[in-house]
Amino acid sequence: MSKTIAFVFARGGSKGLPGKNIKPLCGKPLIQYSIERALASELIDDVYVSTDDSKIAEVALKCGANIIERPKELATDASPEWLSWQQATNWVTQNKGPFDIFVSLPATSPLTNKEDVNAAISQLKRSNADICLSVTPSNHHPNFNMVTLDNNNYARLMLTSENKVTRRQDTSRAYNITTCVYAATVDFIFKATGIFDGTVTAIEIPRQRSVDIDDIIDFKFAELLKKEQE
Repeated sequence: MSKTIAFVFARGGSKGLPGKNIKPLCGKPLIQYSIERALASELIDDVYVSTDDSKIAEVALKCGANIIERPKELATDASPEWLSWQQATNWVTQNKGPFDIFVSLPATSPLTNKEDVNAAISQLKRSNADICLSVTPSNHHPNFNMVTLDNNNYARLMLTSENKVTRRQDTSRAYNITTCVYAATVDFIFKATGIFDGTVTAIEIPRQRSVDIDDIIDFKFAELLKKEQE
């Protein structure tokens, strides 16, 4: 029987919105939403918060999560998230025993629900993929209305194709990667250096549940949508 562990990676040094991981959103610290989602899932066996911040750790413990101390060198703006994934996976393996499926539930996506989490885990299990992403339909398409600018501010399409497209509706469907949920095999976490090092599958999440909070505008938008959910 496979074992699945969920992780919430929450460092204390956010510059876009200081203190965002424990900033109250609709009456709850932001990180609480991810922890509660993990605890509610019948497919998840345990929940850990990886953090370098004592205040985040205190809130996480009260919410029912276990704590992994995140090394300071893995909690800077320049630290690759993948290294934190590996460190946390290694910590659990060494201290609690081996497990099979790694799940990341970023605190910055508070609108995701338990069904989204379960869908990612289930998609990973029934596929031959190494990792499952969550994606949401994009309003923009690199073949139609996404451009790059050269040094003289001349614009050109980011991608071009042989068949000219005059309507966005005629383009192939494009998706944005969201931060709602990631599910991966533990073997892949250890051997890879990034998401696209392996075979990738995905689940689709509606835009109204795929907000990623980076700054105060994102936060206020998420708060508005959360109120509409209640």
